[in-house]
Amino acid sequence: MTDLASAAAQLSSAFSAADPSARLRALRSAVPGRIVFTTSLGLEDLVITHLIAAAKVDIEIVTLDTGRMFPESYTLWRDTEEKYGVTIRPFYPRGASLERLVAEQGIDGFYNSIEARHACCEIRKVEPLTRALNGASAWVTGLRADASANRAGMEAVSYDAARDLVKFSPLFDWTRESIAAFAEGHDVPVSPLHAKGFLSIGCAPCTRAIKPGEPERAGRWWWEQEDAKECGLHVDADGRLIRARSTPQKTSETLHR
Repeated sequence: MTDLASAAAQLSSAFSAADPSARLRALRSAVPGRIVFTTSLGLEDLVITHLIAAAKVDIEIVTLDTGRMFPESYTLWRDTEEKYGVTIRPFYPRGASLERLVAEQGIDGFYNSIEARHACCEIRKVEPLTRALNGASAWVTGLRADASANRAGMEAVSYDAARDLVKFSPLFDWTRESIAAFAEGHDVPVSPLHAKGFLSIGCAPCTRAIKPGEPERAGRWWWEQEDAKECGLHVDADGRLIRARSTPQKTSETLHR
């Protein structure tokens, strides 16, 4: 077992006993080197940004700017930097690859097939993520178990062997309601799109507001009929979701810290 794999195992065993700030501090203590937090500027990610800034944890904050984000997301990006005194480092698609994709597909060719959409996500998200995580020892994400049925089976803490890093989701066992309450109580800036029914926000042409009774991520790639729709950031080399061996238990103590 590598040092990072061992660190992941140790962090996983202690995960359910700590509040998110303590989890982030434990990660920083257990893992040497560069730790990267990728924010999509969603509700969970803004709370994690708040926690990182408040605890003054040495974690780099980056975002994958696909070039198709909502205008509101750019405004929130600016407001977040100003409020917390942080710089969110952007990673953009490679120009030549993006030019070739649009020349082949058309500007909105991702609507035409799942394969075309995956190709777009690969160039706009997955490849930039590879560069963002290059040389990192750990990757902090805003994944939550209750965001969708397929994400409930993913791991809160894991060793990503392909990238040789620890993958860590400090709000994995929080509910959306708990996170929203925390954000309101701590004056965390959030996207105005949430109040309009956009609970999971991605690229503007690939995101719609959800309808009453729909699951949280129903507005993402809504024209596709797959049960488990992902952009490719949290899948293995074969395109399968990285599943959990066990899921941390939700506790009222943890959720209300």
